[in-house]
Amino acid sequence: MAISSDEVRSLFRGLERGDGEAFFAHVADDVDWIVEGTHPLAGHYRSKTEFIGHTFAKLHKVLPGGAQLRVTNVLTSGDWAVVELQSMATGKNGLRFDNRYCWVVRFDGGKIVEVRAYLDSAMVQRLFDENPI
Repeated sequence: MAISSDEVRSLFRGLERGDGEAFFAHVADDVDWIVEGTHPLAGHYRSKTEFIGHTFAKLHKVLPGGAQLRVTNVLTSGDWAVVELQSMATGKNGLRFDNRYCWVVRFDGGKIVEVRAYLDSAMVQRLFDENPI
């Protein structure tokens, strides 16, 4: 069944509120999630637990106020959505983490089962270089 832009925006509200638990309730346990790039968060994660442990848990250590994500655009087609996001967080050292993301997301049964995430690798690398964990 096709997913609508309104459904996607509703699902992502948890991330926008800083409530990762509400968002991740809609992510399959065996999600196939690739974070593209060459930076400390990049990788191919084959479960929700693995993804959170290698990305959000690391970000929490360098972004005390969280990632502060905001959805800027959503495009849908069938069970796929393209979600553009912006982060306006601040690193522990005061670095303004103004990153832009594009997540290509596939849904099955109302759950996110596949994600390809594109972002500014250089910005992520700088964040971790200046805020080592």
